[in-house]
Amino acid sequence: MSDLGAEQEAFRVEVARFAATEIAPHAGRWDIEDRYPTELFARLARLGWLGVGFAEEDGGCGGGPVERCILIEELARASAGVALGIYVHTALAAAALADVAAPALRGRFLPGLLAGQTTAAWAYAEPDAGADVTRVRLAARRDGGDYLLDGSKLYITNGTFADVILVVARTGDEPGRLRGLSVLVVDGDTPGLTRRPMAKVGMHPAELAELHFDGCPVPADRLVGDEDDGLRQCLPVLSRGRVYGGALALGLAGAALDAAITHVARREQFGAPLAALQGVRFTLADMAARLRAARALVYGAATTLAAAREAGTDASIAKLVASEAATWIAERAMHLHGAHGFMLDSAVQRYYRDCKVLEYGEGANEVQRELIAKALTGGFRP
Repeated sequence: MSDLGAEQEAFRVEVARFAATEIAPHAGRWDIEDRYPTELFARLARLGWLGVGFAEEDGGCGGGPVERCILIEELARASAGVALGIYVHTALAAAALADVAAPALRGRFLPGLLAGQTTAAWAYAEPDAGADVTRVRLAARRDGGDYLLDGSKLYITNGTFADVILVVARTGDEPGRLRGLSVLVVDGDTPGLTRRPMAKVGMHPAELAELHFDGCPVPADRLVGDEDDGLRQCLPVLSRGRVYGGALALGLAGAALDAAITHVARREQFGAPLAALQGVRFTLADMAARLRAARALVYGAATTLAAAREAGTDASIAKLVASEAATWIAERAMHLHGAHGFMLDSAVQRYYRDCKVLEYGEGANEVQRELIAKALTGGFRP
């Protein structure tokens, strides 16, 4: 991409080469097997890529939001499900530790995560807590030097295998308020924790789980941030996550567009390639235009973050536009493939199944529209 610096472009080429040779050839098999290739955590760590965007004193390798977007986009071009697992591990769980945890807790867990020695999940969603964060009910009650956790979490990416789970729990007040929500670091082998894999339409390599906590003891020094205020303190991490979710959408959409271009150039109908038809060419042009516009928004928001400026609205716009562009582009790519695109041995059907969840994650797009509208109107609501 022409707007990247020389080092950033070199990094993009390096990641793209790795993804094309080490991930893309296996993406279809991992999709069929519903299996996350957990060995990739250590491999990416050896390359220094898990530490992108983290300070060297925490075990990171420097870089910032733009470099993290490059990493996630290029991984997603090969497999959106693989990119999703890396995104949750780094940009959510590890980032919350880096930004909010006390030095002792950060030092205990963050180096292992960035070295690929342990894996992480971020556990927020519940049966009644989706877009409305105030409805979290999983309870953490104090019992001596521990918290005892009781309740359930749903749709937890990396939840089947994560060694470390950052759990949003209610430590005070009543449901319906943001105050009283804390974040705790829970070991994956904690007594009383059970995991149930969840079947899903797409993103098959990204293993999702339902987690049940039955009196799980968690030491009180595992609080990320302050008691009753940890989730609020982590909200900037979640806001920045919308930019990285947008980057994931870019990778998926780019793969779908590339597949469509290749297919219409090769597929002949009525004595000429499909690409000879003006309607097909215009569709490709529209796909490319939407992708380029989304990329400008995502990397524009990342550049704002890199400058340490507030980017909440930019992040919401980037996530909204990129995720909806990915859905539209994936659908058009599948349509241009005709019957072949409907077959399970076609890559475009995977892009089609994978894209929709990007409109839900990090706050559904309806939530993003509300946040954008509030920023435009100074918070006015009828």
